[in-house]
Amino acid sequence: MRRLAPVVAALMALTVAGCASAGDPEALTARVWVTTGDRSQMLSEQAPLRFTAGVPSDRPVIAVDVSRRFQHMVGFGAAITDASAWLIQTRLTPAQRDALMLELFGREEGGLGFSFTRVTIGASDFSLDHYSLADLLDTTLKDFSTQRMEEYVFPTVRQALAINPDLEIMATPWSAPGWMKTTGSMIQGELKSEFYATYADYFRRYIEAAAAQGVPTDYLSIQNEPDFEPDSYPGMRWSPEGRANFIGHHLGPLLRTTGIETKILDWDHNWDQPEQPLGVLSDPNARAFVAGVAWHCYLGDVAAQTQVHDAYPDKSAFFTECSGGEWASDFSDSFVWMMKNLIIGSTNGWARGVLMWNLALDEAYGPHAGGCGDCRGVVTIDSHTGAVQRNQEYYAFGHASRFVRAGAQRVGLAVADGLTGVAFLNPDGERVLIVLNEGAVPVAFGIQDGRRQASAELPPQSAATYVWRPKPGS
Repeated sequence: MRRLAPVVAALMALTVAGCASAGDPEALTARVWVTTGDRSQMLSEQAPLRFTAGVPSDRPVIAVDVSRRFQHMVGFGAAITDASAWLIQTRLTPAQRDALMLELFGREEGGLGFSFTRVTIGASDFSLDHYSLADLLDTTLKDFSTQRMEEYVFPTVRQALAINPDLEIMATPWSAPGWMKTTGSMIQGELKSEFYATYADYFRRYIEAAAAQGVPTDYLSIQNEPDFEPDSYPGMRWSPEGRANFIGHHLGPLLRTTGIETKILDWDHNWDQPEQPLGVLSDPNARAFVAGVAWHCYLGDVAAQTQVHDAYPDKSAFFTECSGGEWASDFSDSFVWMMKNLIIGSTNGWARGVLMWNLALDEAYGPHAGGCGDCRGVVTIDSHTGAVQRNQEYYAFGHASRFVRAGAQRVGLAVADGLTGVAFLNPDGERVLIVLNEGAVPVAFGIQDGRRQASAELPPQSAATYVWRPKPGS
């Protein structure tokens, strides 16, 4: 496992902090972690910054304002797809598996602390083959079974939950069973309206069966990418009117009458069509049961999240899928893009949770059954040796997931020219500031929190996370 800082550097940082405190009992220091686009620093801890009284006059200032508070965070993470779970369960030794899971979901010794994940209800393109949870035509769903998910996915989720009990889980189907659809197949087509009640019961059965296996379903979206019909893996087109009908008259009432508290999310697709979730939310019957809107990154602009939030501020936003891949192989470019659009952009756009797609893929970008042939996981697992490669997604998400705790609130931030950023207040009062310099030259700036400021500098094409806890009255 790559350590976040050499032992000597860590000891020097502690010495600097200790000297500052010894010289000034009111001194306040921030710990700092940096990743640079040239990979000379990789979530590496730096010497701490010292806060002092007075505003630095020779540099622009980033001001954190904890009096302005916004959404509470669920967290950051990635999807435990069939492919990811299969690799973790079958291509790692027990010791390798335990170490990787602790690194991804724990916070000890530099772990990422992922607290949000997503599973697929039945197959996606990142499965070993295509299957649903009820493949036989029967409206009583007598052959319904989560057995396929019990083999690899559920054990992986249970281990993640044991490491991080704060973990929240979202579930999403890529398609209804083929016999419910206009194509008679899990590939392409639409759900027939005569099966709406049956499909609602399919969801109920999944939630209850998963819970019996120790896997809660905190959030549910009814369809992955409902405006896309892939031709090589499960998918299903579903109009806003159809989704509103299904949620408002079938799924929502069924979950309510059965006492299931799973929260329903709409859309689960790209930023380019905010009119789709707005259409569902304009239906009062559906709106009563929709807790929020889920977004993907592949088309459009992150500003769509704010557009929908402003129209329905009582509905949560979640960012639920983006994949890195060999189409964006340059570390610096893709790292900066993810920091700007996902870690900073989506949370400033009201996202309470932020997810990458596959948690883990192998050296051949799989296994997969159709679909993307060059997608990249947060980590790459060598299917022969179990060796783990940590990708740019790992470092981008680590700048948030390691430090922003479940229940944290996004707070106000005035950002200096040439930088972008986002700030959070953890439940224990700790401040977390994430700053990106996407430019080609270093930027010197000040960090202000109340009556105290610190001087900082960020290299080009780099991101930093600053963490501090103010002293009473400071």
